[in-house]
Amino acid sequence: MLAALLGFILVVTRVSGFFLIVPVFGWPAVPVQIKVAAIVLISLFLTTVVPTPLGIDVVDADSLRDTIRVVVLLAGEATYGLALGLIANLLFAVVKLSAQIVEQQMGMTMAEVLDPLTGESARPLSGLIEMVFVLLFLSANGHHLFLLVLTKSYAAFPAGTVPTIPILSEGVLVAGSTMLIAGLRLAAPMLAAFMVLMVALALLARLVPEMNILFISMPARIGLGLIMAAMFLPFINGYVTELADWMAKILPL
Repeated sequence: MLAALLGFILVVTRVSGFFLIVPVFGWPAVPVQIKVAAIVLISLFLTTVVPTPLGIDVVDADSLRDTIRVVVLLAGEATYGLALGLIANLLFAVVKLSAQIVEQQMGMTMAEVLDPLTGESARPLSGLIEMVFVLLFLSANGHHLFLLVLTKSYAAFPAGTVPTIPILSEGVLVAGSTMLIAGLRLAAPMLAAFMVLMVALALLARLVPEMNILFISMPARIGLGLIMAAMFLPFINGYVTELADWMAKILPL
């Protein structure tokens, strides 16, 4: 009975750490009651399929040595969950990062609104594009991808094992670099359009010196940004599939 309880607690620890950081599930917009219910249900399911850690059936609740061992096991499971959630969060933030790059080119860095999903300050365009991406992600059953990652993590990192810090650190670093590269790649066409606009305005300033280029550039940059953002939306759906590919490449599953 004690071994089954400890096995369930180990699973709950990893699932809780994962849900604490992972996008969609971990956002403040999701009520705490729903989070707790989802964590308990998923943990109950995983407990039936995850092998019980070796030696846990001989743990003595009154032994200080066994108590320390259980604490170390819980710390390891929390490390696995937090690392996996951080990797998923970094890959999920690619679309928002690319939208923020475009907003900077549009001159909308000072405009801030409350993001209802995360409860943090955000810019209007990046918040809108992130909402569209979340809807496309959920409509494509992308949330099943997070559950699949959590399930298969027990094949790569069995419950009760010592955290392989080098592998987890490498996965986080690769996910961070992937976020920057993919964000710049998605924003590259829009950055090219803004560069062409700046060259055109520079030529116009030379041809018509009496024209107030600053007065013209602001609405031109905003209009071009909105047009390019509308053209950018179809590519968001393609990144949903690419996100699944990146998760499979980065995580050793």
